[in-house]
Amino acid sequence: MSAGDVTSTKPYLLRALYEWCTDNGFTPYLAVQVDASVRVPREHVKNGEIVLNVSFGATSGLKIDNDVISFKARFGGVARDIMVPVSHVTAIYARENGQGMAFPPPEPVEEVDDAAGAQLRPVDAGDAPPPDDTPEPPPAPRPGSHLKRVK
Repeated sequence: MSAGDVTSTKPYLLRALYEWCTDNGFTPYLAVQVDASVRVPREHVKNGEIVLNVSFGATSGLKIDNDVISFKARFGGVARDIMVPVSHVTAIYARENGQGMAFPPPEPVEEVDDAAGAQLRPVDAGDAPPPDDTPEPPPAPRPGSHLKRVK
């Protein structure tokens, strides 16, 4: 097996930390970067991100495969099918103590309209507008978003 054929460790780490949370009575949460490839209720997406409670009591039919996490969950009393590419999970952590693991965000994608229809492609740095000379202040930390390294 060549280095290019090696399976990512990310889905294995997600499954392990999910199991660790449930074994210890914690509530596992997933932070997900949302784009067109993620199927979640858009009304709950804030700043391109959604945090999902993936505990046994909050989900039905949870499957954490190597490429996709899928389950059913209720939002405002309405059952919804949720589908998240593993590549879009930016963190898994326990709600009660913040312990878990963060992952790098996926490469940004944009919709490109061509004769074959809209397609998604990675955004190259050359596609981005020129940087503004005024620096943006760093985002304020969100409550409950502190993660601790699990050893």
